[in-house]
Amino acid sequence: MTRDRSQLINFVQKFLGTVKFRNDHVAKIMGYGDYKIRNVTISRVYFVEGLGYNLFYVGQFCDSDLEVDFCQHTCFIHNLDGVDLLTGSRGNNLYTLSL
Repeated sequence: MTRDRSQLINFVQKFLGTVKFRNDHVAKIMGYGDYKIRNVTISRVYFVEGLGYNLFYVGQFCDSDLEVDFCQHTCFIHNLDGVDLLTGSRGNNLYTLSL
């Protein structure tokens, strides 16, 4: 999910429902598109109005023919040839990527 519509290519504008956050705030899912991070393209990323951060789930990377490995403090996203494409770090039980 992303709040930045300009980051999505092949965007399809379509109301897909809502998402509810921990603070009971509800935001609209207003469509989806492909999100390009350097040489990685993540398919079907939702555009959510009012989202504070970009949120990706592991399945989105796997659906894009990528593999994700988790270690104690780091995660690695690599292609099927084993080439590391993105690296994330763990803090507060959440892995984050610097985009």
